[in-house]
This record gives sequence, C-alpha cells and structure tokens, in this order.
Amino acid sequence: MPYSNRGLAWLAKKEYDKAFADFDKAIALDPKYTRPYSNRGLAWLAKKEYDKAIADYGEAIALDPKFATAYNNRGRVWYDKKEYDKAFADYNEAIRLDPKFAGAYNNRGDAWYDKKEYDRAIADYDEAIRLDPKDTAYNNRGDVWYDKKEYDRAIADYDEAIRLDPKNATAYNDRGRAWYAKKEYDKAIADYDEAIRLDPKDTTAYNNRGDVWYDKREYDKAFADYDKAIALDPKNATAYNNRGNAWRDK
Repeated sequence: MPYSNRGLAWLAKKEYDKAFADFDKAIALDPKYTRPYSNRGLAWLAKKEYDKAIADYGEAIALDPKFATAYNNRGRVWYDKKEYDKAFADYNEAIRLDPKFAGAYNNRGDAWYDKKEYDRAIADYDEAIRLDPKDTAYNNRGDVWYDKKEYDRAIADYDEAIRLDPKNATAYNDRGRAWYAKKEYDKAIADYDEAIRLDPKDTTAYNNRGDVWYDKREYDKAFADYDKAIALDPKNATAYNNRGNAWRDK
C-alpha cells in the first residue's frame, strides 16, 4: 500500500509526524490491513511511546495471528521496557511461526545477552548468522565474546561486522574496546578515531579513546577527549569520573 510504504520512508528519515500521517491514512483506507499497524508500531517504538507501540502490534496480531513480524517487533518493545519474559514469549512465537526469521534470533540473542545468559545468546546469534550471513549479529556476538574476555573471537566478529558495513561506527568502537583490553593501544586509538570520524557525536568513542590516552599517561589528550564527551553529553557521569582520575594522576 503506497501510504504505508511512504510512511516507512518518512520513518527512515525520522520524519515522525509525516510517517504517522501516512500510517493513519493507510489504516483509515483499510482497517483490516495489518502492515500499517505494525509499521506505525515501529514509529511509536522509535519515539519510545511503548504502550502505543504495543497497542498497534496487538491490533496487527489480532487481525493476523500468524504475523511473525508483529510478534518480533512487539518483542523489541518489551525488550526496551526490560520486560524480558514477555520479550522472550514474543520472539519465541515469531520463530515458531517463521523458523528462518534471522532477525528474531538476533533479537532474542540480545535479550539473553542482557540477562548474561551468554551461551544462549551465542547460540541465537549463531543461528541468525547461519540464516543470514549479512545480519548484524556479528557485532552482537562480538559483544558476548568481549564480555566473556575472549577478545580474539570478539575482534574476529567485529572484523566481519566492519567488512559487511565499513560505515558501522559501533563496530569500530567495540573493536577498539577489545584492542584496549589486550593493551594494543595504538590499534585501539585507530579504531576510536574511525568511530569518531563516522559519528562525530559518539560520546562513548571519545570517552573510550580518553581511557587509552590516560593509560598511556598522555593526560592532555585524555582531557581533550573527556571534555568532548562531556560537552556532547553533560550527564555523562563516566566521563566526569574518568576526567577526575586523570586530574588526580597528572
């Protein structure tokens, strides 16, 4: 339906009011068509209007109980609300309805990761990658390996994430963390540099690069990065703490 598709285009551009207008029009024209409800749910999710998103996904599922995407997307809402049991229930149903739904495995892996069920997270990311080798699960699986202190495996997954998407600032930042953990400081700095080049408003990359300068006792460079992180996010408690440590040690 043209209105629903155009709404998705507005949503991609973060033009939420225009997206809602198109989704509303699509629903008014055909109240029994499930896609506009599901798509409008994505817009509510983007705006963190979780109850409205859940209502739209509920309507989509009521109209089509076999609509796996609606279950998956509602699971993402429950995930953001940290209602993990409800998220698992929806991801499980999405996978039951569509066993080849790579995104649902990836999302369920995120929930296992948040609960620190690392082996279950890896199993779901493995399946997501098997089903779709271009899936974002490489970066997510890298995060699990990082938390398990298996840094070489983490780096291998971040390498693949970057190969698939050379503009993935998050993957550079995450790989930088792994190099930092291995005390490969120059490699860490190179990755943080690239993360910042790709996303100059990435406060985490500035803070992380500041940590490398701090460990190298290049305090002025550390201060510059912590200052930038704080300027971008004045509520960044970690950056204030790290800058305080630098002042203490200088």
